[in-house]
Amino acid sequence: MNNYYELKISINPEIEDIVSDICFSNFDCEGIVLAEEAYKDLEMTSTTSGTLRVFLSDLNNNPVEVLKTERELLKSRGFSDEELGSWQVTVDEKENQDWSKKWKEKWTVTHVSDKIAVVPSWLHYEPKEGEITITLDPGCAFGTGTHQTTQLCMKAIGKYMNTDAEMADIGTGSGILAICAMKFGAKYAYGCDNDETVIEVCKKNAQINNVQCFFELNTADKINKKFDFVCANILHNILAEIMGDLKNIMKDNAIMVLSGILNEKQQIVLDAVKKENLKLIETMSQDQWVALVVQK
Repeated sequence: MNNYYELKISINPEIEDIVSDICFSNFDCEGIVLAEEAYKDLEMTSTTSGTLRVFLSDLNNNPVEVLKTERELLKSRGFSDEELGSWQVTVDEKENQDWSKKWKEKWTVTHVSDKIAVVPSWLHYEPKEGEITITLDPGCAFGTGTHQTTQLCMKAIGKYMNTDAEMADIGTGSGILAICAMKFGAKYAYGCDNDETVIEVCKKNAQINNVQCFFELNTADKINKKFDFVCANILHNILAEIMGDLKNIMKDNAIMVLSGILNEKQQIVLDAVKKENLKLIETMSQDQWVALVVQK
């Protein structure tokens, strides 16, 4: 059995989703343990150290250099050193003790709301009456349904999206939001991402969930279709930059949920919403994260 590599990154726990996304996009990740959890001798223990542990099957890129570049990119987009954390990196080669099986044992069903449950693909779960289930493989791409930003979008879909809506998910990740929309009765769901490695994952996830979605490598400014409902779960800076493009793909009276926003950064996105004359319908919050529901 081949050995594996454990990448440890010192981060601010509030941006764990951002760093996880970077790791999935750049490395051969088999799984990621978020900042509030860690493994010690393959057993899960509680920690508030701000250490993200990334399990790699291979070192196909130089993690130190890649993360250094990505951190500087985030700083250029307005993040401070305090917001990011140090990103001190260590890489250790570990003897493979069937760690992936043990890692899977730590996952369970995530109840996003009383209407939505996200189920790891290896578990059997009987949904409650009126509950939709989304089956995903945590670790295959970012967007497993466990992070607050994703859950806020899913709750907004359940609350605001009309049946038979045409829906778009910008920065789709694992495809979970497009899949969620189809489960709630959308007649068409489109997902795009600028990371080509996630598109096949999205298609696989849709197939597992017995729904038809259209996924492609694309960005909002190049989309030539308009939608009834739009999701954009991205960095707050990018949301502000592309707000005009997002507005352009909305039909008149369409609803859009903007997520991935730390509470203290929401004004940046609100200013962009105001600039584009979009109407704020609701501000949803979960822990330190907010999602803005707006209408054209």
